[in-house]
Amino acid sequence: MKKILALLLALTMVFTLAACGQSAAPVQQETTQDTPAEQPAEVPAPAEEPAPVEEIELIVFAAASMTETMTQIKDLYEAANPGVTITYNFDSSGTLKTQIQESADCDLFISAAPKQMNQLDISCDEEKNPDRLDFVLQGSRINLLENKVALVVPDGNPKGVESFDGLVELLKAKDVLFAMGNSDVPVGQYTQKILAYYELSEDDLVKAKLITYGTNVKEVTTQVKEASVDCGVVYATDAFSAGLTIVDTATKDMCGQVIYPAAVLNVSKHPEAAQAFLDYLTGPEATAVFEAVGFSPAA
Repeated sequence: MKKILALLLALTMVFTLAACGQSAAPVQQETTQDTPAEQPAEVPAPAEEPAPVEEIELIVFAAASMTETMTQIKDLYEAANPGVTITYNFDSSGTLKTQIQESADCDLFISAAPKQMNQLDISCDEEKNPDRLDFVLQGSRINLLENKVALVVPDGNPKGVESFDGLVELLKAKDVLFAMGNSDVPVGQYTQKILAYYELSEDDLVKAKLITYGTNVKEVTTQVKEASVDCGVVYATDAFSAGLTIVDTATKDMCGQVIYPAAVLNVSKHPEAAQAFLDYLTGPEATAVFEAVGFSPAA
């Protein structure tokens, strides 16, 4: 009996182990074939550094009568053109022409009269350019602005000068002290034409001590403003800037048109930048600055 029980127990254990073996089938590894592999995050390319701004210094020679307007325009232009610095040389056009002729650094020249520009322009004939100087970059020259020649008086107008006709009568009576520019200064040359128009001898007026001179228009303006003279001839724009009273303006018949030519020089170190600035001077922003003091675009 015991043997039978032992045999049954043994068989029971065999069947139990077999059943456990069937239920312990290995678990299949989860496949990942249908799941795309995780891609590494894309690293952004480093931002390109901005190209360095080229530093350019433009040297501009301009007639003294443009001091206030060109100074204002410099601030506007430099703010809109990073890297460009404008350096001015203001003086009489004759002095500036001589400095250019003597090899002074200059990119752009603006004269208060055609005469000084003609003397540097090889395209002009020998009468206008007798020394055959060649400094103007051909194709860049333009007539930029027009001004007016004005008769101005100090505060209170102590001599009662009211017109060019009235000035002439006072000069003939030797009862006035009159300021004008030197003969190498455009405003002086225009004044000489006015004296010739009235058939007055400049030499005789000098001998009678009726004339004082200024080396540029600003000096004439100062003499009138300080009332060291009874009246003077300056540009309308200078009278405006100095707050002087204009009693008369010269007609075209008296002294011709007052034209300001401008040109890039062929000795410029930065001709393209100089041309860009000259183009800006003809644009609406610069024109508004010029017109505010009495300039007008050259016809």
